[in-house]
Amino acid sequence: MDASSPVVTRFAPSPTGALHIGGARTALFNWLYARGHGGTFLLRIEDTDRARSTPENRQAILDGLSWLGLDWDGEPVSQAEGAARHAEVAQQMLAEGTAYKCFATQEEIDAFREAARAEGRSTLFRSPWRDVPEAEHPDAPYAIRVKAPLDGSLTLEDAVQGSVTVGGDQLDDMVLLRSDGSPVYMLAVVVDDHDMGVTHVIRGDDHLSNTFRQMLVYRAMGWDLPVFAHIPLIHGPDGKKLSKRHGATGAAEYQALGYPAAAMRNYLTRLGWSHADDEFFTDAQAREWFDLSGIGRAPARLDFKKLDNLSRQHIAAADDAALMQELEAFLVATGAAPLKPGQKERVLLAMPHLKERAKGFPELLEKAEFALAERPIVPDEKAAKALDAESRGILADLTPPMQDASWTREALEAIVAAAAEARGLGLGKLAGPLRAALAGRTATPSVFDMMLVLGRDESLARITEAAQGSPEAVV
Repeated sequence: MDASSPVVTRFAPSPTGALHIGGARTALFNWLYARGHGGTFLLRIEDTDRARSTPENRQAILDGLSWLGLDWDGEPVSQAEGAARHAEVAQQMLAEGTAYKCFATQEEIDAFREAARAEGRSTLFRSPWRDVPEAEHPDAPYAIRVKAPLDGSLTLEDAVQGSVTVGGDQLDDMVLLRSDGSPVYMLAVVVDDHDMGVTHVIRGDDHLSNTFRQMLVYRAMGWDLPVFAHIPLIHGPDGKKLSKRHGATGAAEYQALGYPAAAMRNYLTRLGWSHADDEFFTDAQAREWFDLSGIGRAPARLDFKKLDNLSRQHIAAADDAALMQELEAFLVATGAAPLKPGQKERVLLAMPHLKERAKGFPELLEKAEFALAERPIVPDEKAAKALDAESRGILADLTPPMQDASWTREALEAIVAAAAEARGLGLGKLAGPLRAALAGRTATPSVFDMMLVLGRDESLARITEAAQGSPEAVV
Protein backbone atom coordinates (compact mmCIF):
# COMPACT_ATOMS: atom_id res chain seq x y z
CA MET A 1 0.00 0.00 0.00
CA ASP A 2 1.21 3.48 -0.89
CA ALA A 3 2.07 5.27 2.38
CA SER A 4 0.75 8.52 0.93
CA SER A 5 -2.71 7.09 0.21
CA PRO A 6 -5.59 8.65 2.14
CA VAL A 7 -6.56 6.41 5.05
CA VAL A 8 -9.69 4.30 4.54
CA THR A 9 -10.87 1.96 7.29
CA ARG A 10 -14.00 -0.12 7.57
CA PHE A 11 -16.13 -1.93 10.09
CA ALA A 12 -17.75 -5.04 8.69
CA PRO A 13 -20.19 -6.70 11.11
CA SER A 14 -22.43 -9.66 10.33
CA PRO A 15 -26.10 -8.90 11.15
CA THR A 16 -26.64 -12.20 12.92
CA GLY A 17 -27.08 -10.52 16.31
CA ALA A 18 -26.80 -7.20 18.10
CA LEU A 19 -23.56 -5.21 18.24
CA HIS A 20 -21.19 -7.06 20.59
CA ILE A 21 -18.95 -5.00 22.85
CA GLY A 22 -15.91 -6.52 21.12
CA GLY A 23 -17.28 -5.46 17.75
CA ALA A 24 -17.98 -2.01 19.16
CA ARG A 25 -14.33 -1.66 20.17
CA THR A 26 -13.20 -2.81 16.70
CA ALA A 27 -15.47 -0.20 15.13
CA LEU A 28 -14.14 2.42 17.53
CA PHE A 29 -10.50 1.66 16.69
CA ASN A 30 -11.27 1.92 12.96
CA TRP A 31 -13.21 5.15 13.51
CA LEU A 32 -10.48 6.72 15.64
CA TYR A 33 -7.74 5.80 13.15
CA ALA A 34 -9.67 7.20 10.21
CA ARG A 35 -10.80 10.37 11.96
CA GLY A 36 -7.34 10.96 13.45
CA HIS A 37 -5.72 10.74 10.01
CA GLY A 38 -8.30 12.78 8.12
CA GLY A 39 -9.47 9.62 6.40
CA THR A 40 -12.68 7.77 5.66
CA PHE A 41 -14.55 5.31 7.87
CA LEU A 42 -16.83 2.93 5.95
CA LEU A 43 -19.50 0.51 7.10
CA ARG A 44 -20.08 -2.79 5.34
CA ILE A 45 -22.80 -5.20 6.45
CA GLU A 46 -21.59 -8.74 5.79
CA ASP A 47 -25.00 -10.24 5.22
CA THR A 48 -24.10 -13.28 3.12
CA ASP A 49 -25.60 -15.61 5.74
CA ARG A 50 -29.11 -15.01 4.49
CA ALA A 51 -30.77 -17.31 7.02
CA ARG A 52 -29.40 -15.45 10.08
CA SER A 53 -29.01 -11.93 8.71
CA THR A 54 -32.17 -10.04 9.61
CA PRO A 55 -33.25 -6.42 9.12
CA GLU A 56 -33.77 -6.20 12.89
CA ASN A 57 -30.18 -7.23 13.60
CA ARG A 58 -28.89 -4.83 10.97
CA GLN A 59 -30.80 -1.98 12.58
CA ALA A 60 -29.58 -2.99 16.04
CA ILE A 61 -25.98 -2.69 14.80
CA LEU A 62 -26.65 0.73 13.27
CA ASP A 63 -28.36 1.86 16.47
CA GLY A 64 -25.44 0.64 18.58
CA LEU A 65 -22.92 2.53 16.45
CA SER A 66 -25.09 5.64 16.51
CA TRP A 67 -25.38 5.51 20.30
CA LEU A 68 -21.60 5.28 20.58
CA GLY A 69 -21.28 8.30 18.29
CA LEU A 70 -19.36 6.40 15.60
CA ASP A 71 -20.51 8.09 12.42
CA TRP A 72 -19.64 6.41 9.13
CA ASP A 73 -19.07 7.93 5.71
CA GLY A 74 -21.55 7.23 2.93
CA GLU A 75 -24.25 4.59 2.96
CA PRO A 76 -23.69 1.17 4.55
CA VAL A 77 -22.68 -1.38 1.91
CA SER A 78 -24.40 -4.76 1.67
CA GLN A 79 -21.94 -7.57 0.95
CA ALA A 80 -24.70 -9.80 -0.41
CA GLU A 81 -25.48 -7.27 -3.12
CA GLY A 82 -21.94 -7.63 -4.48
CA ALA A 83 -22.22 -11.37 -5.22
CA ALA A 84 -21.94 -10.88 -8.99
CA ARG A 85 -18.72 -8.87 -8.58
CA HIS A 86 -17.27 -11.50 -6.23
CA ALA A 87 -18.05 -14.25 -8.75
CA GLU A 88 -16.48 -12.18 -11.52
CA VAL A 89 -13.16 -12.11 -9.65
CA ALA A 90 -13.25 -15.88 -9.15
CA GLN A 91 -13.87 -16.37 -12.87
CA GLN A 92 -10.98 -14.03 -13.70
CA MET A 93 -8.67 -16.05 -11.44
CA LEU A 94 -9.86 -19.23 -13.15
CA ALA A 95 -9.13 -17.76 -16.58
CA GLU A 96 -5.67 -16.63 -15.48
CA GLY A 97 -4.72 -19.99 -13.99
CA THR A 98 -4.54 -18.91 -10.34
CA ALA A 99 -7.69 -20.93 -9.59
CA TYR A 100 -9.11 -24.18 -10.89
CA LYS A 101 -12.29 -26.21 -11.18
CA CYS A 102 -12.77 -28.84 -8.49
CA PHE A 103 -15.30 -31.61 -9.07
CA ALA A 104 -14.81 -33.32 -5.72
CA THR A 105 -18.11 -33.90 -3.94
CA GLN A 106 -18.72 -33.07 -0.30
CA GLU A 107 -18.99 -36.80 0.40
CA GLU A 108 -15.52 -37.40 -1.08
CA ILE A 109 -14.03 -34.53 0.92
CA ASP A 110 -15.64 -35.78 4.15
CA ALA A 111 -14.37 -39.32 3.50
CA PHE A 112 -10.82 -38.02 2.92
CA ARG A 113 -10.82 -36.07 6.17
CA GLU A 114 -12.27 -38.95 8.15
CA ALA A 115 -9.55 -41.27 6.85
CA ALA A 116 -6.85 -38.67 7.52
CA ARG A 117 -8.00 -38.26 11.13
CA ALA A 118 -8.03 -42.03 11.61
CA GLU A 119 -4.47 -42.31 10.26
CA GLY A 120 -3.17 -39.29 12.14
CA ARG A 121 -2.49 -37.34 8.93
CA SER A 122 -3.26 -33.68 8.14
CA THR A 123 -6.91 -33.12 7.23
CA LEU A 124 -5.89 -30.31 4.84
CA PHE A 125 -7.72 -31.24 1.65
CA ARG A 126 -5.66 -31.27 -1.53
CA SER A 127 -7.99 -31.61 -4.47
CA PRO A 128 -7.05 -34.22 -7.08
CA TRP A 129 -8.47 -31.88 -9.73
CA ARG A 130 -5.84 -29.15 -9.31
CA ASP A 131 -3.79 -30.07 -12.38
CA VAL A 132 -6.32 -32.02 -14.45
CA PRO A 133 -6.54 -30.58 -18.01
CA GLU A 134 -9.82 -28.99 -19.10
CA ALA A 135 -10.31 -31.70 -21.74
CA GLU A 136 -10.57 -34.31 -19.00
CA HIS A 137 -13.17 -32.47 -16.94
CA PRO A 138 -16.54 -34.18 -16.48
CA ASP A 139 -19.86 -32.52 -17.24
CA ALA A 140 -20.72 -32.09 -13.57
CA PRO A 141 -21.11 -29.35 -10.94
CA TYR A 142 -17.82 -27.88 -9.71
CA ALA A 143 -16.44 -25.43 -7.22
CA ILE A 144 -13.69 -22.96 -8.02
CA ARG A 145 -10.65 -23.18 -5.74
CA VAL A 146 -7.60 -20.93 -5.40
CA LYS A 147 -4.21 -22.45 -6.13
CA ALA A 148 -2.36 -22.15 -2.83
CA PRO A 149 1.42 -22.57 -2.75
CA LEU A 150 2.54 -26.17 -2.22
CA ASP A 151 5.77 -25.16 -0.49
CA GLY A 152 7.60 -22.07 0.72
CA SER A 153 5.86 -19.68 3.09
CA LEU A 154 3.81 -16.52 3.39
CA THR A 155 4.81 -13.71 5.76
CA LEU A 156 2.51 -10.99 7.05
CA GLU A 157 3.92 -7.83 8.56
CA ASP A 158 1.09 -7.09 10.96
CA ALA A 159 0.88 -3.65 12.59
CA VAL A 160 0.02 -5.21 15.97
CA GLN A 161 1.22 -8.82 15.89
CA GLY A 162 4.52 -8.10 14.12
CA SER A 163 5.99 -10.48 11.55
CA VAL A 164 3.93 -13.68 11.26
CA THR A 165 4.86 -16.53 8.89
CA VAL A 166 2.81 -19.50 7.73
CA GLY A 167 4.18 -22.39 5.68
CA GLY A 168 2.63 -23.15 2.30
CA ASP A 169 1.92 -26.67 3.50
CA GLN A 170 -0.52 -25.20 6.05
CA LEU A 171 -2.70 -23.54 3.40
CA ASP A 172 -5.45 -25.36 1.56
CA ASP A 173 -6.84 -24.57 -1.86
CA MET A 174 -9.66 -22.44 -0.48
CA VAL A 175 -13.01 -22.57 -2.24
CA LEU A 176 -13.85 -19.27 -3.95
CA LEU A 177 -17.14 -20.18 -5.63
CA ARG A 178 -19.34 -22.99 -4.44
CA SER A 179 -20.79 -25.48 -6.91
CA ASP A 180 -24.04 -23.49 -6.95
CA GLY A 181 -22.10 -20.43 -8.15
CA SER A 182 -22.31 -18.52 -4.86
CA PRO A 183 -19.13 -16.79 -3.61
CA VAL A 184 -17.72 -17.63 -0.18
CA TYR A 185 -17.20 -15.04 2.54
CA MET A 186 -13.40 -15.27 2.34
CA LEU A 187 -13.44 -14.14 -1.29
CA ALA A 188 -16.13 -11.49 -0.76
CA VAL A 189 -14.14 -9.81 2.04
CA VAL A 190 -11.05 -9.37 -0.14
CA VAL A 191 -12.95 -8.10 -3.18
CA ASP A 192 -14.99 -5.67 -1.10
CA ASP A 193 -11.95 -4.32 0.75
CA HIS A 194 -10.13 -3.80 -2.55
CA ASP A 195 -13.07 -2.22 -4.36
CA MET A 196 -13.86 0.05 -1.40
CA GLY A 197 -10.25 1.26 -1.33
CA VAL A 198 -9.64 0.06 2.22
CA THR A 199 -6.06 0.89 3.25
CA HIS A 200 -6.12 -0.45 6.82
CA VAL A 201 -7.90 -3.60 8.00
CA ILE A 202 -8.19 -3.37 11.80
CA ARG A 203 -9.96 -6.44 13.18
CA GLY A 204 -9.84 -9.10 15.88
CA ASP A 205 -6.89 -11.47 16.02
CA ASP A 206 -9.31 -14.38 15.58
CA HIS A 207 -9.15 -13.42 11.88
CA LEU A 208 -5.36 -13.75 11.70
CA SER A 209 -5.34 -17.26 10.23
CA ASN A 210 -7.94 -16.21 7.65
CA THR A 211 -5.70 -13.39 6.50
CA PHE A 212 -3.13 -15.78 5.00
CA ARG A 213 -5.84 -17.43 2.92
CA GLN A 214 -7.15 -14.03 1.86
CA MET A 215 -3.61 -12.97 0.91
CA LEU A 216 -3.73 -15.63 -1.82
CA VAL A 217 -6.51 -13.72 -3.55
CA TYR A 218 -4.65 -10.40 -3.26
CA ARG A 219 -1.56 -12.02 -4.76
CA ALA A 220 -3.46 -13.76 -7.56
CA MET A 221 -5.18 -10.52 -8.59
CA GLY A 222 -2.02 -8.41 -8.30
CA TRP A 223 -3.65 -6.16 -5.72
CA ASP A 224 -1.73 -4.29 -3.03
CA LEU A 225 -2.22 -5.60 0.48
CA PRO A 226 -3.80 -3.18 2.95
CA VAL A 227 -2.12 -2.66 6.31
CA PHE A 228 -3.39 -5.42 8.59
CA ALA A 229 -3.72 -4.85 12.33
CA HIS A 230 -5.09 -7.81 14.27
CA ILE A 231 -6.14 -6.69 17.74
CA PRO A 232 -6.45 -9.02 20.76
CA LEU A 233 -9.91 -10.03 21.88
CA ILE A 234 -11.64 -8.83 25.04
CA HIS A 235 -11.75 -11.24 27.97
CA GLY A 236 -13.81 -11.17 31.13
CA PRO A 237 -12.33 -10.14 34.50
CA ASP A 238 -11.34 -13.79 35.06
CA GLY A 239 -9.20 -13.85 31.92
CA LYS A 240 -11.57 -16.14 30.03
CA LYS A 241 -13.29 -15.39 26.74
CA LEU A 242 -16.01 -12.80 27.25
CA SER A 243 -19.46 -14.34 27.62
CA LYS A 244 -22.84 -13.67 29.20
CA ARG A 245 -21.61 -14.98 32.55
CA HIS A 246 -19.40 -11.88 32.82
CA GLY A 247 -22.37 -9.52 32.51
CA ALA A 248 -23.33 -7.26 29.63
CA THR A 249 -21.78 -8.21 26.27
CA GLY A 250 -23.83 -6.08 23.88
CA ALA A 251 -23.36 -2.34 23.28
CA ALA A 252 -27.09 -1.73 23.77
CA GLU A 253 -26.90 -3.35 27.22
CA TYR A 254 -24.36 -0.75 28.33
CA GLN A 255 -26.66 2.04 27.19
CA ALA A 256 -29.50 0.45 29.18
CA LEU A 257 -27.22 0.20 32.22
CA GLY A 258 -26.90 3.98 32.07
CA TYR A 259 -23.34 4.58 30.93
CA PRO A 260 -22.86 7.72 28.82
CA ALA A 261 -21.48 7.18 25.33
CA ALA A 262 -18.40 9.34 25.97
CA ALA A 263 -17.43 7.12 28.90
CA MET A 264 -17.86 3.99 26.78
CA ARG A 265 -15.71 5.48 24.00
CA ASN A 266 -13.01 6.40 26.52
CA TYR A 267 -13.16 3.01 28.24
CA LEU A 268 -13.18 0.92 25.06
CA THR A 269 -10.34 2.98 23.58
CA ARG A 270 -8.27 2.26 26.68
CA LEU A 271 -9.18 -1.43 26.53
CA GLY A 272 -6.12 -2.85 24.80
CA TRP A 273 -4.59 0.49 23.77
CA SER A 274 -2.58 2.94 25.83
CA HIS A 275 -1.11 6.42 25.65
CA ALA A 276 1.43 6.82 28.45
CA ASP A 277 -0.52 6.63 31.73
CA ASP A 278 -3.56 8.53 30.50
CA GLU A 279 -6.86 7.00 31.63
CA PHE A 280 -9.42 9.80 31.28
CA PHE A 281 -9.36 11.67 27.98
CA THR A 282 -11.67 13.48 25.57
CA ASP A 283 -12.71 12.42 22.08
CA ALA A 284 -10.43 15.07 20.61
CA GLN A 285 -7.46 13.70 22.55
CA ALA A 286 -8.31 10.12 21.53
CA ARG A 287 -8.43 11.09 17.84
CA GLU A 288 -5.11 12.91 18.16
CA TRP A 289 -3.31 10.21 20.15
CA PHE A 290 -4.67 6.97 18.72
CA ASP A 291 -2.28 4.94 16.61
CA LEU A 292 -1.75 1.27 15.91
CA SER A 293 1.57 1.23 17.75
CA GLY A 294 -0.27 1.77 21.04
CA ILE A 295 -2.24 -1.48 20.75
CA GLY A 296 -0.93 -4.32 22.91
CA ARG A 297 -0.78 -7.99 21.94
CA ALA A 298 -2.27 -9.42 25.14
CA PRO A 299 -6.05 -9.86 25.49
CA ALA A 300 -7.75 -6.95 27.25
CA ARG A 301 -9.82 -7.59 30.37
CA LEU A 302 -13.10 -5.93 31.23
CA ASP A 303 -12.92 -3.99 34.49
CA PHE A 304 -16.25 -2.57 35.58
CA LYS A 305 -14.70 -0.53 38.40
CA LYS A 306 -12.61 1.35 35.84
CA LEU A 307 -15.66 1.84 33.66
CA ASP A 308 -17.64 3.21 36.61
CA ASN A 309 -14.82 5.57 37.50
CA LEU A 310 -14.53 6.88 33.94
CA SER A 311 -18.31 7.20 33.74
CA ARG A 312 -18.35 9.42 36.85
CA GLN A 313 -15.67 11.64 35.38
CA HIS A 314 -17.39 11.98 32.01
CA ILE A 315 -20.77 12.76 33.59
CA ALA A 316 -19.18 15.40 35.79
CA ALA A 317 -17.38 16.99 32.82
CA ALA A 318 -20.30 16.84 30.38
CA ASP A 319 -22.25 19.80 29.07
CA ASP A 320 -25.59 19.96 30.91
CA ALA A 321 -27.75 20.16 27.78
CA ALA A 322 -25.88 17.28 26.09
CA LEU A 323 -26.22 15.20 29.24
CA MET A 324 -29.93 15.96 29.28
CA GLN A 325 -30.30 14.66 25.74
CA GLU A 326 -28.49 11.46 26.61
CA LEU A 327 -30.56 11.03 29.75
CA GLU A 328 -33.73 11.22 27.65
CA ALA A 329 -32.29 8.65 25.22
CA PHE A 330 -31.55 6.40 28.21
CA LEU A 331 -35.21 6.61 29.29
CA VAL A 332 -36.30 5.60 25.79
CA ALA A 333 -33.78 2.73 25.70
CA THR A 334 -35.06 1.34 28.98
CA GLY A 335 -38.73 1.82 28.17
CA ALA A 336 -39.22 4.34 30.98
CA ALA A 337 -41.75 7.15 30.80
CA PRO A 338 -40.39 10.32 29.17
CA LEU A 339 -39.95 13.45 31.22
CA LYS A 340 -42.79 15.93 31.29
CA PRO A 341 -41.93 19.50 30.21
CA GLY A 342 -41.85 20.79 33.80
CA GLN A 343 -39.73 17.87 34.96
CA LYS A 344 -37.31 18.39 32.11
CA GLU A 345 -36.86 22.06 33.00
CA ARG A 346 -36.18 21.25 36.64
CA VAL A 347 -33.77 18.42 35.89
CA LEU A 348 -31.82 20.60 33.48
CA LEU A 349 -31.69 23.38 36.07
CA ALA A 350 -30.56 20.85 38.68
CA MET A 351 -28.01 19.14 36.43
CA PRO A 352 -24.92 20.87 37.92
CA HIS A 353 -25.90 19.44 41.32
CA LEU A 354 -26.89 16.00 40.00
CA LYS A 355 -23.90 15.09 37.89
CA GLU A 356 -21.28 15.27 40.61
CA ARG A 357 -20.26 11.74 41.62
CA ALA A 358 -23.03 10.02 39.63
CA LYS A 359 -21.60 6.92 37.93
CA GLY A 360 -24.53 6.52 35.55
CA PHE A 361 -27.98 7.71 34.62
CA PRO A 362 -29.86 5.54 37.17
CA GLU A 363 -27.86 7.20 39.96
CA LEU A 364 -28.36 10.62 38.41
CA LEU A 365 -32.12 10.04 38.24
CA GLU A 366 -32.12 8.93 41.86
CA LYS A 367 -30.53 12.23 42.85
CA ALA A 368 -33.03 14.04 40.60
CA GLU A 369 -36.04 12.57 42.39
CA PHE A 370 -36.82 15.90 44.07
CA ALA A 371 -37.08 17.55 40.64
CA LEU A 372 -39.20 14.74 39.21
CA ALA A 373 -41.60 14.36 42.15
CA GLU A 374 -45.00 16.01 42.20
CA ARG A 375 -46.98 17.02 45.28
CA PRO A 376 -47.98 15.57 47.59
CA ILE A 377 -44.43 14.43 48.37
CA VAL A 378 -44.62 10.99 49.98
CA PRO A 379 -41.53 10.41 52.15
CA ASP A 380 -39.83 7.06 52.23
CA GLU A 381 -39.55 5.26 55.58
CA LYS A 382 -36.20 6.81 56.49
CA ALA A 383 -37.25 10.36 55.56
CA ALA A 384 -40.52 10.05 57.45
CA LYS A 385 -38.57 9.63 60.70
CA ALA A 386 -37.17 13.14 60.20
CA LEU A 387 -40.67 14.62 60.18
CA ASP A 388 -41.64 14.29 63.84
CA ALA A 389 -43.76 16.89 65.65
CA GLU A 390 -40.77 19.06 66.59
CA SER A 391 -39.43 19.04 63.05
CA ARG A 392 -42.80 19.96 61.59
CA GLY A 393 -42.91 22.89 63.99
CA ILE A 394 -39.53 24.08 62.77
CA LEU A 395 -40.71 23.84 59.15
CA ALA A 396 -43.80 25.89 60.00
CA ASP A 397 -41.59 28.58 61.55
CA LEU A 398 -39.43 28.72 58.42
CA THR A 399 -42.18 29.54 55.96
CA PRO A 400 -43.00 33.17 56.95
CA PRO A 401 -39.44 34.54 56.61
CA MET A 402 -38.93 32.52 53.42
CA GLN A 403 -42.13 33.96 51.98
CA ASP A 404 -40.66 37.44 51.88
CA ALA A 405 -36.96 36.63 51.34
CA SER A 406 -35.05 37.26 48.14
CA TRP A 407 -34.75 33.74 46.71
CA THR A 408 -30.97 33.45 46.79
CA ARG A 409 -28.71 30.88 48.41
CA GLU A 410 -27.29 33.48 50.82
CA ALA A 411 -30.73 34.63 51.97
CA LEU A 412 -32.04 31.08 52.41
CA GLU A 413 -28.94 29.96 54.31
CA ALA A 414 -29.32 32.98 56.64
CA ILE A 415 -32.97 32.14 57.40
CA VAL A 416 -32.23 28.49 58.16
CA ALA A 417 -29.17 29.43 60.25
CA ALA A 418 -31.24 31.93 62.28
CA ALA A 419 -33.94 29.33 62.91
CA ALA A 420 -31.36 26.79 64.05
CA GLU A 421 -29.68 29.30 66.36
CA ALA A 422 -33.00 30.34 67.89
CA ARG A 423 -33.64 26.74 68.87
CA GLY A 424 -30.09 25.97 69.86
CA LEU A 425 -29.70 23.44 67.08
CA GLY A 426 -27.01 22.75 64.49
CA LEU A 427 -27.76 23.25 60.81
CA GLY A 428 -27.75 19.48 60.32
CA LYS A 429 -30.84 19.14 62.53
CA LEU A 430 -32.79 21.28 60.09
CA ALA A 431 -31.36 19.74 56.93
CA GLY A 432 -33.03 16.37 57.60
CA PRO A 433 -36.62 17.68 57.84
CA LEU A 434 -36.04 19.97 54.85
CA ARG A 435 -34.76 17.05 52.75
CA ALA A 436 -37.78 15.00 53.73
CA ALA A 437 -40.13 17.86 52.89
CA LEU A 438 -38.56 18.79 49.56
CA ALA A 439 -37.62 15.35 48.24
CA GLY A 440 -39.22 12.71 50.43
CA ARG A 441 -35.85 11.06 51.04
CA THR A 442 -32.63 11.54 52.98
CA ALA A 443 -30.00 11.30 50.20
CA THR A 444 -30.39 14.42 48.09
CA PRO A 445 -28.45 17.39 46.78
CA SER A 446 -28.06 20.35 49.16
CA VAL A 447 -31.40 21.63 50.51
CA PHE A 448 -30.52 25.11 49.25
CA ASP A 449 -29.72 23.80 45.77
CA MET A 450 -33.07 22.01 45.74
CA MET A 451 -34.96 25.14 46.81
CA LEU A 452 -33.29 27.21 44.11
CA VAL A 453 -34.19 24.62 41.47
CA LEU A 454 -37.79 24.22 42.67
CA GLY A 455 -38.37 27.94 43.08
CA ARG A 456 -40.16 29.84 45.85
CA ASP A 457 -43.74 28.68 45.26
CA GLU A 458 -43.04 24.96 44.89
CA SER A 459 -40.53 24.89 47.75
CA LEU A 460 -42.88 26.65 50.18
CA ALA A 461 -45.79 24.45 49.10
CA ARG A 462 -43.80 21.31 49.87
CA ILE A 463 -42.50 22.64 53.19
CA THR A 464 -46.01 23.77 54.21
CA GLU A 465 -47.53 20.37 53.37
CA ALA A 466 -44.81 18.60 55.37
CA ALA A 467 -45.33 20.96 58.33
CA GLN A 468 -49.04 20.23 58.33
CA GLY A 469 -48.47 16.47 58.34
CA SER A 470 -46.90 14.41 55.57
CA PRO A 471 -48.77 11.66 53.75
CA GLU A 472 -48.11 8.11 54.85
CA ALA A 473 -44.51 7.08 54.27
CA VAL A 474 -43.63 4.62 51.53
CA VAL A 475 -42.24 1.52 53.20
